[in-house]
Amino acid sequence: MTLGGLIERRVTIPAGVTASIDGVKITIKGSKTTLQRSLSYPRISVRVDDEEIVVSSKSPRVREKAIVGTFAAHIANMVEGVANGFEYEMKIVHSHFPIKASVRGNKFVIENFLGERAPRKADILGDTKVQIKGNDVLLTGSDIELVSQTAANIERATVIKGFDSRVFQDGIYITKKGKRVSQ
Repeated sequence: MTLGGLIERRVTIPAGVTASIDGVKITIKGSKTTLQRSLSYPRISVRVDDEEIVVSSKSPRVREKAIVGTFAAHIANMVEGVANGFEYEMKIVHSHFPIKASVRGNKFVIENFLGERAPRKADILGDTKVQIKGNDVLLTGSDIELVSQTAANIERATVIKGFDSRVFQDGIYITKKGKRVSQ
């Protein structure tokens, strides 16, 4: 909303979620998880009003308007993450050699990819949980950035170099991403 030089974006805090701001550090607490993030930029303020978080700028230029929207989107993702969480679904696709996937600590291990002897590995970031059920891989977590980066790490680990990707379509691919219904 823009009123005479003032721009602000409001993020509603649902029941069961609390928000606090200490300087530039924003803390969002849910029933099971807590997310923290530092958001600072000159001429942009973030405050908690009753059941809303307000991101505003009094005399915005184009860049400040963009940053206000970006901060509001980050905060909305944090609120959604602690309230419900995020979920990515991936599919293991193989036609030449059966791919064996497993989780070892904070690594996702891909074995027998295109018949390779050495396993390929991808990092699992933060509190992201990875479940493997047959050819389906389910990633869940409260921080959308960590869940999506883990999915990208897994997908990137199965990139085929030196082969025609239209013929050799083996790999692990993201098939669905979004919010979880409940945590």
